[in-house]
Amino acid sequence: MALKGKLETEIELKADAQKFYEVFKKQAHQVPNAAPGHIQAVSVHEGDWETHGSVKIWQYTVEGNAEVFKEKVEFDDASRTVTLVGVEGDVMKSYKTFKPIFKVAPKAVGGLATLTIEYEKLRADVPAPNKYFTMMLNIAKDVDAHLVKA
Repeated sequence: MALKGKLETEIELKADAQKFYEVFKKQAHQVPNAAPGHIQAVSVHEGDWETHGSVKIWQYTVEGNAEVFKEKVEFDDASRTVTLVGVEGDVMKSYKTFKPIFKVAPKAVGGLATLTIEYEKLRADVPAPNKYFTMMLNIAKDVDAHLVKA
């Protein structure tokens, strides 16, 4: 069984693609307002809300369990991509590498979001991070709905 893997899907956005990108790039502190059922808090550990390389701590609930994820954020404005590189936290107990990636492409109306999790398991018996991928998809849908409503 392979230890490295990738989960990926695309979703249609009703909200403006640039606004969606900027939530994850500059306004991660707003995600708990948009997706309170999944994300309880986001705080800056090093840097600030919008600088490449800043470190944030996410407090979230996945399948009824409260967990924490510490990540170093990477941005690519040209491709509207935000990568959350896992540094510490509950997910890192099972995965050597864990990178949720939000990539957004504008369309005439709304946009197309490509959601990816790249990972490497610590052991062969560790399952693929499907529960985290489902949570990521639900967060993206919640943020999209929140932006449309705003």
